[in-house]
Amino acid sequence: MSNSLNFSYRFFARWADISYHYAIWIILFILVTVTLGSLYVVNNLGVHTDTTDMLSEDVPFRANHIRYRQSFPQYEDTLLLVLDAPTPEQAHLAAKRFTRYLQNDVTQFPNTYYLTGEPFFEQNGLFYKDLNELSRITDYLAAAQPLVARLAENPTLVTFSSVLRDAVEELRKGRQLELEPVFNGVSATLDARLVDKSRALSWQALLGGEAQKDTYQELIIVQPKLDYSQIFAAERPIEAIRASAQGMGFTPDAIEKLRITGEVALAHDELNSAMHGAQDAGLLALVLVVVVLLIAFRSAGAIFTIIVSLLLGLLLTAAFATVAVGHLNLISIAFAVLYIGLGVDFAVHFLLRLEEIRKPEQTVSEAVYKTGGDMGPSLLICALTTAIGFYAFMPTTYRGVAELGLISGTGMLISFLITVTMIPALQRFFPIRIKIISLSQPINKILDLPRRSRKLVYSVTIIAILASILALPHIKFDYNLLNLNNPHAESVQTFQELLEDAEDSPWHINILVNDSREIEQMARQLKDLPEVKRVISILDLVPEEQEEKSLLIEEMAMILGPISFSPTAFLISNQYTVAEQRMALDQLRTTLSQFIAEQPEHANAASARALQASLTDLLAKLDKPLLENGETREQLLLEVNNDLLSLLPGAIKRLQLALAAQPFAQSALPTSVTELWQGNDGVYRIAVYPSENINDNDALRRFVRAVQQITPNATGVPVISLEAGEAVVDAFIHAFSLALIGVILTIWIMLRSATSTLLVLIPLLLAALFTGASAVVLGLPFNFANIIALPLLLGIGIDSSLHMVYRSRNTGAGYENLLHTSTARAIFYSALTTLAGFGSLIFSIHQGTSSMGQLLTIGLLLTLVCVLVILPILLESESDKKEIAA
Repeated sequence: MSNSLNFSYRFFARWADISYHYAIWIILFILVTVTLGSLYVVNNLGVHTDTTDMLSEDVPFRANHIRYRQSFPQYEDTLLLVLDAPTPEQAHLAAKRFTRYLQNDVTQFPNTYYLTGEPFFEQNGLFYKDLNELSRITDYLAAAQPLVARLAENPTLVTFSSVLRDAVEELRKGRQLELEPVFNGVSATLDARLVDKSRALSWQALLGGEAQKDTYQELIIVQPKLDYSQIFAAERPIEAIRASAQGMGFTPDAIEKLRITGEVALAHDELNSAMHGAQDAGLLALVLVVVVLLIAFRSAGAIFTIIVSLLLGLLLTAAFATVAVGHLNLISIAFAVLYIGLGVDFAVHFLLRLEEIRKPEQTVSEAVYKTGGDMGPSLLICALTTAIGFYAFMPTTYRGVAELGLISGTGMLISFLITVTMIPALQRFFPIRIKIISLSQPINKILDLPRRSRKLVYSVTIIAILASILALPHIKFDYNLLNLNNPHAESVQTFQELLEDAEDSPWHINILVNDSREIEQMARQLKDLPEVKRVISILDLVPEEQEEKSLLIEEMAMILGPISFSPTAFLISNQYTVAEQRMALDQLRTTLSQFIAEQPEHANAASARALQASLTDLLAKLDKPLLENGETREQLLLEVNNDLLSLLPGAIKRLQLALAAQPFAQSALPTSVTELWQGNDGVYRIAVYPSENINDNDALRRFVRAVQQITPNATGVPVISLEAGEAVVDAFIHAFSLALIGVILTIWIMLRSATSTLLVLIPLLLAALFTGASAVVLGLPFNFANIIALPLLLGIGIDSSLHMVYRSRNTGAGYENLLHTSTARAIFYSALTTLAGFGSLIFSIHQGTSSMGQLLTIGLLLTLVCVLVILPILLESESDKKEIAA
């Protein structure tokens, strides 16, 4: 073994010496190579932002999704546009307008679906209501018909007040009328106008006997054309939609508002927040890393040497990625983060050892020669073990991680070569300063504190191990992709809002069946599951009990009669004077007061009281000498008139269209509807909706597993999120198992000692155990983003332990001397630079990146404790045993 060590010492010492003496040629050769490699990267390296391609197509759930995508390509890569308005009429009209715009631009938006606005559903919508609901609508329509008929002849505020007054008189006489929705709707409309806001009265809600809600939504599904050659593949279509919405008046402060969400918008915002978060964190990291390096070296030349070495190695690694893979994905792009975190470790160790070795009487050449011999073997072992750790990710089915393993593993070898070649060469121009390190008495006492409390350290470690083992079963993986994104992004907030309505959840499961005869049986089994809210298929597009419903629809048509509105009815603004309109409103208020006084416990009394109060406030405002904002009484009354009556003609027109519907069979369904449920290859789609909000991980798992028990070929976002998460976990478990085996074998082969191998592994295993337990205690689950931090922690843990054990073996340094060496200082400062660099990710607006920063910070601090506190005590105990044995 001695001969082996002497050979490796001489080999790397000679290597460093050649690099130093032929510095000009070495530097020129590396710069030319890096320049050529960089040009190749710029011209050939692509970026794939499609996350579904990161998993092998051989994985069952991935194969199911590919089959679904081939059968229903219109559902792939879609935007979900949410149009909000105070009334269903306004939301519907706004959605139709925007749908027409999107359908006219098929180049940028190949497919657009506004299902509620489909002519087929507009005409036959009543058939999709149940018999009880149709009966209720019939009753309300019968009660409202006189009101509508009179307003159709003269749609004015005076007529409206008169009709309501007559209805209240009927209540006073004892007639049973359900006027609560009318009173509440009119009251809310008047109250909004009194504070200069527009809240139109929804006649669609009134005629259906429903209380008017504050907001109504319409959903438009859009499949934009994406440009995956760009990092932001959806930027152009999203910007086009926002610009058009702005032009149509769908702004955040307008009556109708448009919001963009869906898988494409979520992916766009996630990438945007991740890049901006990394950019902001990067600036902070740069400052912090420079500060740490200044503290460590107090030399601009040393900092320049480290940064140049890192940049050159990073560019060469990117060139390798271009040649070997040809592209980066959203996971493998993290190779730069991993390279910097581990590459700086090599450079810091080499320079601090050089600083420790160099004496005033020594030349730079002699110090470089000795440093190369001392550090070359240990850095090689570190590079090999870390590379093996990364290469272990290559056999996994998670392609994104496999590519990361290949690139980062090779990057570690490149970093080693650059460190032992470029740093000695740069010493020719930026030699390390001669520095005498003297530790003050207080620092010496701090460093010696664990040694003097060896039993306490062992006791605390054992207790921490036992507590961590108990905590490990509670480690969780967060499958919810929304939790990675910026929580303040419009797409995220809108999507979470939609998920709260489980009945129409945008996250639902899709099942493909080959024969229409299978649909009914499959749907029946799924509906029996408590985790399932409802099941929809092409069979549900043909409603049941059409004959009975048709009779009710015909009755409604007879009740409504041939009502029509004059196109100019709302253009006549001065039919009545201000005094006449005020009198009509006052008479209505008086009638309401009489009704309330006579029948205070009546079912309609509360809503009548609210309308009376609103009328009182409106009349008080009309009686003011001057109105706010220079508004005239005529303008105020005209606005009230429009708020109350402007939506009536459109609501009656839509109702009349629906009342002309006739029973239909499946053959009558238009292609634009059937193609959403029957694929281009003849297979049928069944949509299964959850009974819970599956934004919760436990609810998501229950829903997916319950459905999969009946049909294992289920697909959709819930299935992909859960299965992809489990695939990632399995991939990392598999990779870490291979990595651990490879690392153990490599260390044992290089050190030729089972004891030394065990001493290297103990801090790594302890740090991993404590990190997992800390994540449980702090409520920090693993996710698709922060799990990338594990290879970095693995590499740092191995390298730090190796350096300590190697230094102890080859110099015989005991506890007291070991912590005072450049090795301990290098471990501390390299970890500190990594902590400063990647701990700043905590402040990223992207929650996945932030959680990565949190996990790295926890892991690095625990690694330092294990390597600089526990390991030296273990090394000293081992040394004591050898002395006793001797």
